[in-house]
Amino acid sequence: MEQTMRNFFLFLSQNKMLTKLAKHYGLRFGAARFVAGETIDGAVDVVRELNDQGLDVTIDHLGEFVTTEEEAGYMTEHCIQAIRRIHQEKLSSQLSLKLTSMGLDISTELVMKNMEYILKEAKQYNVFITIDMEDYHRCGKTINIFKELKKRYDNVGTVLQAYLYRTEQDIKTLSGYAPNLRLVKGAYKESAAVAFPDKIDVDDSFKNLIKLHLLNGHYTAIATHDDQIIEYTKKLAVIHDIPRDQFEFQMLFGIRPERQKQLRKEGYTMRVYVPYGKDWYGYFMRRLAERPANVAFILKGIVKK
Repeated sequence: MEQTMRNFFLFLSQNKMLTKLAKHYGLRFGAARFVAGETIDGAVDVVRELNDQGLDVTIDHLGEFVTTEEEAGYMTEHCIQAIRRIHQEKLSSQLSLKLTSMGLDISTELVMKNMEYILKEAKQYNVFITIDMEDYHRCGKTINIFKELKKRYDNVGTVLQAYLYRTEQDIKTLSGYAPNLRLVKGAYKESAAVAFPDKIDVDDSFKNLIKLHLLNGHYTAIATHDDQIIEYTKKLAVIHDIPRDQFEFQMLFGIRPERQKQLRKEGYTMRVYVPYGKDWYGYFMRRLAERPANVAFILKGIVKK
């Protein structure tokens, strides 16, 4: 039943017609709980409130199905606007983005041009940029682009997904770049040929990747709402004398806010992923699809302390 629900919501996340309808009708159906409005102004208000609680942030202007150079340019300008607002408002915030929004599916030349523009602007204002990971088909391309950008920019990191078989090798390969990585379980529908189908194996992989990257001495963002993974990371840091400024926890806006504040009070860096924009539908459906039993998980996350 759980897998059926997951497949259902992932199917919905890829429906272009429903994406258009969602843009038209706005942040309804519960999405407003997890998306900080449709404009950068709404996102700034949310970031300021979170900062006042001692929480760090990364913002993401949501976008799906970018298929033209004009659309990619539009999304790139939104990133530039966000970087400037972070600086102007003196916010404790980074920026996350997807390479498909920058033109990955159009051409490598286009996405590189847009990323160079963004990273130069971000470097000027000391804003860190995280390249989000997407589905398996785009994983290798994303990592290759990250490698090229990392040669010229220190203010860029990326994301690796624990449910992919390839990720352990990716961690080892990237180690030479001293990367700042966000580690996640993974939220896309993938074949058992490329991804662990069972939660227990994904969790084991996640723990292994956290340990491997931290012991390599690189900065690690552990993006999870799973208390088991959080406690594992805390104990690992104590056992291996890993300083707290080498890692942080990350959670999604709208899920377990009291747990977020608790981790901050314990002295850990706690960063909240805050998405905004009209193109919220695909993001929201993937949140509902995340394992385990995700509709119940999301609902419990609203009220769980």
